[in-house]
Amino acid sequence: MDHLDKRLFKSFLFLLMLCFMASTAMAQSTRKLVRSGDKLFNMANFRTALPYYERALERDPDNAKALYRAGISLIAFDKEKASEYIYKAYKLKPKVEDDILYWLGRVDLVNYEFDRAIQHGTNYQKGLGKRDVEGKEQAALLIQHARNAKKEVANPKDVFVKNLGPVINTAFSEHSPVISKDDSYLLFTSRAQNVTGGKEAVDGEYYEDIFESRRLGPETWETPRSLSGRLNGTGHDASIQLFDNDNKLLMYRQDQNGDLFVADRSGGDWSPPVKLNANINTRDFESDAFITADGNTMYFSTNSRSENGDLDIYYAKRQPNGEWGAPKNFGNGVNTQYDEDSPYFTPDGLTMYFSSRGHSTMGGYDIFTIKFDTVARRWSRPVNVGYPINTPDDDTYYRLSADGRLAYLSSYRMGGYGEKDIYTINYIKSAIVRGHVYSLRDSTIIPGVELVFTGKAGNNTPLEYRDVTKPDLGNYQVTVLSARPYQVTLSKDGKNLATEQFEVPLSTNDTTVVEKDFYIDFGGTTGIGAQSYAFKRIYFDTDRYNLRPESISELDNLVNVLKANPSLRISIDGHCDARASDSYNILLGENRAMAAYNYLIKAGIPSNRMITVSYGERRPAAPNDSPENMQLNRRTEFNVIRGNEQ
Repeated sequence: MDHLDKRLFKSFLFLLMLCFMASTAMAQSTRKLVRSGDKLFNMANFRTALPYYERALERDPDNAKALYRAGISLIAFDKEKASEYIYKAYKLKPKVEDDILYWLGRVDLVNYEFDRAIQHGTNYQKGLGKRDVEGKEQAALLIQHARNAKKEVANPKDVFVKNLGPVINTAFSEHSPVISKDDSYLLFTSRAQNVTGGKEAVDGEYYEDIFESRRLGPETWETPRSLSGRLNGTGHDASIQLFDNDNKLLMYRQDQNGDLFVADRSGGDWSPPVKLNANINTRDFESDAFITADGNTMYFSTNSRSENGDLDIYYAKRQPNGEWGAPKNFGNGVNTQYDEDSPYFTPDGLTMYFSSRGHSTMGGYDIFTIKFDTVARRWSRPVNVGYPINTPDDDTYYRLSADGRLAYLSSYRMGGYGEKDIYTINYIKSAIVRGHVYSLRDSTIIPGVELVFTGKAGNNTPLEYRDVTKPDLGNYQVTVLSARPYQVTLSKDGKNLATEQFEVPLSTNDTTVVEKDFYIDFGGTTGIGAQSYAFKRIYFDTDRYNLRPESISELDNLVNVLKANPSLRISIDGHCDARASDSYNILLGENRAMAAYNYLIKAGIPSNRMITVSYGERRPAAPNDSPENMQLNRRTEFNVIRGNEQ
């Protein structure tokens, strides 16, 4: 080897050594990040552990352990991403940890993949040793929860669940909604950054504080204010119930292991909270409570008398001296070996709602109800209030407004702003659909046309409503269950004239009126609203507006129809799921509509035959509570707006 070769060889060795040292340093840095995350993960501080795993994955995207534990940490915040991480970890290293199959099942459950959850739970159970009683019990629960959830989701209730919005909800936990009698004043509990003291608890969230807000409009609230000083200390403080004409507040405070207090504001400002007596509060954990309308009975949750430390519901009667008497167990009909919490009664005292991790839960806490039989003098068996009120994750703190028109609850469901959020529940009501049937040729009314609206209830029961246009005005009117699509068939003298898909918007008050006119070619040719013009929707990926390959195919079909029918004009409507702010989704919906519009322009469709509209998240095709449903909401629709002859 000559002198030049030796110098080149030494340079190569030096570079190789530098690369090796850099690689070793990066590997050490990645391992250090994972170890830092593990310390927090093992304390169940998932929020603070997650950034360490994310930084490790920036350096090593295929680090199976970081993926696995980041996925578990994400389940409360981003269920879809949690699934992506855990599945990738399993693909890279099937035995990354012993309980990988269990967590695959758990992440399947919260993502509504019930059959896969059952399969993973079964496989996990098969791999456990005979002495692993706890593991087998957890696997059995997972399987049963998935079966329960599959049944409930297949038979949804006709209710509309809506997030209370970003003014109230944050990236942290909001829960325990307490509403005044006039539904204008809201107390709730938050673990956001602006709490008293601003200190983090061991789980990475801030200590709980009670906040207040006043209603500004039907769906708007003023910026919440912390009730610092009198009600909020430096530990956990939570709202429970307004009672005694809204002048008293039943609340939770972190005292010993957690106790119940009462504050009074009859003098104008809230008084310092007073701790309830020893019949209610113990050295153990008292979490939530409810005082009946007559003020004589308190139902509360405590773990002080259970064998395995789970929460059970007890009740106590008010004594002549005003103190609470000795508590009694509500009974085995309600209490199980798992947690029962958050009792709530209707004003007549005949119906109780409560949260439970037992009974037929879909996973985590579910809301259950029991009713009192005044003849038999006994309570009914607990019934799951069903989907979409309940989900495969925690749903709790169910509270009705004073008029019973809507309910409030706290939930970890998909589509929230972070952790647990506060939602409203509206029971879907009927809407009046009315209008006229006109001739497409000359816009004259057509009497004697029968309109048949067919659809499905939430539990898939068929719905059918019909009317015939009147002789003088050519008008019709039907009362239909709202918030669902209908197929409308128009016929006269036994001859089918047209069929159109029509979506009736949500009504929660039984007074909504929807105006809908139909235009048909009475000469016999298919007219506007006919099935040949029921264009298919196109769909988009999360937070994207680029056209998918299958969307191109649908748009090409639309181009052919528009070129064959030069009189048609269409509205291109952009829609989104509910995972961002309303203003952001309006812009995203417009971008989705414009993506289709621009494609049609390039295909030769004149701009004066098309308009674009963005509805953002305001017109969901399905509830935003599963990946499949949110995909249905990320869409662009095409609707005919005029079809007059040339």
